[in-house]
Amino acid sequence: MKPYDLSQPLNQDAPFWPFYPPFEVKYIKRKAEQGVNAQYIMTSNHMGTHLDAPRHFVTAGKTIDELPLEWLYGEGVIVDLSDVLGELDLFTPKMIEERVEVKQGDILFIHTGWHKHAQFGTEPDEEKYIHRHPGPHFEIVDWLLEKKIHLWGVDMISTDHPMNLPIGRFLGKGGLEHWQKVRRQCEEKFGVDKMDELFPERAYQLTHNALFPHDCVHVENMGGEMSAPELQNKRLTLGAFPWKFKGGEAAFCRAVAFV
Repeated sequence: MKPYDLSQPLNQDAPFWPFYPPFEVKYIKRKAEQGVNAQYIMTSNHMGTHLDAPRHFVTAGKTIDELPLEWLYGEGVIVDLSDVLGELDLFTPKMIEERVEVKQGDILFIHTGWHKHAQFGTEPDEEKYIHRHPGPHFEIVDWLLEKKIHLWGVDMISTDHPMNLPIGRFLGKGGLEHWQKVRRQCEEKFGVDKMDELFPERAYQLTHNALFPHDCVHVENMGGEMSAPELQNKRLTLGAFPWKFKGGEAAFCRAVAFV
């Protein structure tokens, strides 16, 4: 069985979520002085490839250490939508099921191709990666619950569309006004009259707010070998392995496919 790494590298250059502190690292011991190299890091949990636990949005939700390993490793699929997704595009459950069969209880990883725009991707562009990634139509929430999926993941900075995030609603308000640029581009793409229909108020951070209470968790910032042709649109053994962070609302993880 061959493992494929579906994770992005993590260091101080990795993209960080707006309003969250970035990753910091420094040496606190060096070989020439103390006979050993040792580093100290300070960071939020939402850097690089990471797993969000329900506690991220739910006061009494499960924490990282309380997620059963059975939810984080098992059969599933990687669906490839990279050929049909551009800036701020929407994808739907129908688009997923047209390409691969998703069974009850599967692990589902969605390959949008957007990890190529992350810092260590083949076409790095931080604003494009953070501000203009594609995202799911809000109907994906009910579909994931119907499929009894506990773990899904994306190769983007968030599982929500930018218009359902601070990015498209208020990022940079009173300053660079990033949100206005994102909204204007969406209005040009979908039509002004469609905005409230596609991105209603109730859809704000919906893949977090509506799924975490049902213990449906997700991996964000996937990447690595996710584009490998032999992984696309077929059944695989998949996993996401965080450290056993007691009380953690999220944790760095290594996402892996096994063939």
